[in-house]
Amino acid sequence: MSAELLSRGGGGAARAAAPDLVGGPSDRQTWSLLARSQDLSRATKHLESPESYGVVLTGERGIGKSGLARAVISSLGPKIHSLQLRNTVANGQTPYGCLGFLLARLPSEAVSSPTGILHAITTLIRTEAAGRQTVFIVDNAGGMDPMSTGVLLNLMATGTAKVIATVQRSSDLPADFHRLVLEEQLGEVHLNTLSEEQTKQVLGSVLGHYVSSTLVGSLHSAVGGNPMLLHALLDQQRHSGNLVLNDSVWTLRDRIKLEGATVVEDFVRSRLAREPQANRTVVEVLACAQRATLVDLAAIFGTEVLVEMEESGLLNVDRNGEHWVSLRDAYVGEVVRGWLSTRRRRELRLMLLGPKEPELGGLAPQDLLSYAAWMHACEDEPSPSPAHALAAGRAALDDYDPNFAIQCTLSLDPKDPEWVPGQRLRSAAYLMLDLPLHAAQALDEVSEAHITALDPMEFAEVTAAKCQAMTWIDGRSAMVPGVIAAAGETLEAMVSNPEKYPPEMITRARNRLLLCNYEYQTYMGEYATVAEDLEEELAKDPAMDREHWLKSAFCLIEARCVMGRELEAQQLARTVSRQLGNNDRPAQLEESFARQAFGVLLLSGQWRKCIELMRRTPSTPSRLQYRGAITELGVGLAYAYAGKPSCAIEPLRSAAAQLELRPAMNMVKVAYAATAFAYAQLGNSLEAGRYLDLYRTCRGVGTYFSESVAEFCAEMAGRWMGDPDVKQRLLARVHQDVAKQRFTTAGICLFGATVEGTDAEYRLLQEIAENRQGPLAEISRDLARGSLNRSSRTLLAAADAAAALDLLVVEARCVAIALDFARDAGETTAARTAQLRLERLEQSVSALPIQPRSDAPVLTERERQIAKLAGKGVSNREIAMDIGVSVRTVEGHLYQVFTKLGVSSRGELNGLL
Repeated sequence: MSAELLSRGGGGAARAAAPDLVGGPSDRQTWSLLARSQDLSRATKHLESPESYGVVLTGERGIGKSGLARAVISSLGPKIHSLQLRNTVANGQTPYGCLGFLLARLPSEAVSSPTGILHAITTLIRTEAAGRQTVFIVDNAGGMDPMSTGVLLNLMATGTAKVIATVQRSSDLPADFHRLVLEEQLGEVHLNTLSEEQTKQVLGSVLGHYVSSTLVGSLHSAVGGNPMLLHALLDQQRHSGNLVLNDSVWTLRDRIKLEGATVVEDFVRSRLAREPQANRTVVEVLACAQRATLVDLAAIFGTEVLVEMEESGLLNVDRNGEHWVSLRDAYVGEVVRGWLSTRRRRELRLMLLGPKEPELGGLAPQDLLSYAAWMHACEDEPSPSPAHALAAGRAALDDYDPNFAIQCTLSLDPKDPEWVPGQRLRSAAYLMLDLPLHAAQALDEVSEAHITALDPMEFAEVTAAKCQAMTWIDGRSAMVPGVIAAAGETLEAMVSNPEKYPPEMITRARNRLLLCNYEYQTYMGEYATVAEDLEEELAKDPAMDREHWLKSAFCLIEARCVMGRELEAQQLARTVSRQLGNNDRPAQLEESFARQAFGVLLLSGQWRKCIELMRRTPSTPSRLQYRGAITELGVGLAYAYAGKPSCAIEPLRSAAAQLELRPAMNMVKVAYAATAFAYAQLGNSLEAGRYLDLYRTCRGVGTYFSESVAEFCAEMAGRWMGDPDVKQRLLARVHQDVAKQRFTTAGICLFGATVEGTDAEYRLLQEIAENRQGPLAEISRDLARGSLNRSSRTLLAAADAAAALDLLVVEARCVAIALDFARDAGETTAARTAQLRLERLEQSVSALPIQPRSDAPVLTERERQIAKLAGKGVSNREIAMDIGVSVRTVEGHLYQVFTKLGVSSRGELNGLL
């Protein structure tokens, strides 16, 4: 069912499967060079050094050693004469095995002795090189036979040739070659797997469009950054249709599965084929269990086996705690799991765990998930116990795997005590899949008989789950207060006998219903309705009901922020962060807190901290699949609000493309509006209009906060595009927000509406700013005062505050108005300062939000050059000699500079430019 649900179409942009983008084996080995410029430079430097015999390239199989070797030769051009030597198992057992193609070209009398062969090969190479440097590329140098080794050593010692050798570890080289590495006569360049940033660089270069973070993170995690496997997996995703181009953004439809990735499977098979049977069995066990303690594995296989596997790079052993053992490369486990039959899985489970179900209390979430997956894969085996199934489902949801969470709940029976909590879990999983109707349906299956049998706390939790589902269903959100009120009456009837239920449970149940109301009112933007109650909740001891205190604090953070108490909201966010840090941090709490913290930072102008917060979020494949788009949307929004549209476009388009494929919290409309805003700032009306059209056709409603952000971005896009009706719509929104005490959003909207403001509007802006806190309030206040008083000094102070936040567009707006007022008042110095500052800002912003009323004197490039030198005290004659013009020309330019800037001496130029 889940796969079918996830394959739903949607969105407003064109979508297509990927065409043939990647080449054959040679391309597979070389495309990682797009991110290996430093390695290429180091290898070339070793090869060109007169003191060096060459370079050894080390690294795991498939890392790109051979491709880098060829790239080194290619970079040196025609001055190099290169020869390729390949070592195979057969060659390694045959004298002169890898040099066979040269022996075939020697005269018969030359091959009668090793000395004759050596001299003949040397002569042949020097003749064909024709004075050029000869370089041997020796693939798999560890398998070279002794006679070939001797010939190459002699060729290097006599200066006839240099070597680029590839091998997994330098210790695998023939002894004489290894000695040269230790003595630094052969350089060594070790190739590591690609980092995530390098993976993005490679994919962007190969695919040729924007590349989503979900695609980058998922591919990188799936194969650990191995370039060869990355190439193969990308090709496999293309053939399976999972890699799609959606509105010029490459992304994934679903999670990556390694089944069917032939090259990856062949790589794992060849790697394990050389391992003893015991080693392969350890790999199979860890493929199913994902990790096991060193003690448990040693009891089965012996310490020697594990030590040898760790040294060969198959295993990781944690040195702390219980010494957990896992496969070093996760993709090996996933591939091997796909090979195992049901019978073999059962055998391995009995081998490691025995016939009994493990104690639930002793299982970490990771172990619980692997155990549940193991049991489900054993088909006709008994399913996990209801308690284990429910716990595994919760762990899966915390791991952002809603499909497996739903699968875990399917084994629960309505007669089980865990069935109702299981239905709540299914509802939450469907909400993560953006299927609120399915979520509500799962809760509707809870019968009246079940409800009657519930204790107060579970009843309150079921009610809360119903409210959460109804909130996201069009037309049902208005019913939530009634549901909460009815549940409150039922709860009081349930607890009328205090002897049946402990007081702590009753308190927690009441808190849960209170929290339902807080969350609903926050969702609707009715912050003033619950602000006092939330402040009272904050004053309580968190230990009494920690989850209730935290979630109430989340609501209060947003309420304080939107109601103008931005600094208090930031302080509360820091307090809550410390509370979360002192305890286990479930993923859902973490996500809720990050969402509130982001909102505070965004509305406070702290855009750099917004980006830092978004980039700190975990990047596990499962989380990327369902929240990667939200992360990119946050980054893009921060850039758009900061007036950096060129930086915002890529993450915003990527977020929009992903949210079309996997909707989440009706956030696609925010992505559309923000993308339109960014394009409008760049002056691209065509793309801005297209995304505005997509925004206007969106169905569904999000939270007040997300809706306000989307509406603001859409209106500001219209303002940049010259829509004359934007101002009135923004003003109407301002009055609505003021009536609800939402001073922060009102102030931001009015700031945007008053680009061409009246005195009445500036007085309102000043009044709203008096009800706010923080630097953005200060900027609004100074802008309003400066505009009302026609004070360039006040406006330049506002510009300074904007510059401190690196809000260049806001700074430019304040400076442009200050320039007009300074000119009107005849303030020559202030006008010069503002003019020069505006000229500098024009180099950094895509377009000024407002132009000064009259054209300002603009210095030519030559005038600016001469003025800078004159301001530093350089004489006219020295300036003329320095830039290669006559003294008369310098004097003429300085006259123009003095006239344009209104200065009368060279000393006044200092610091203006």
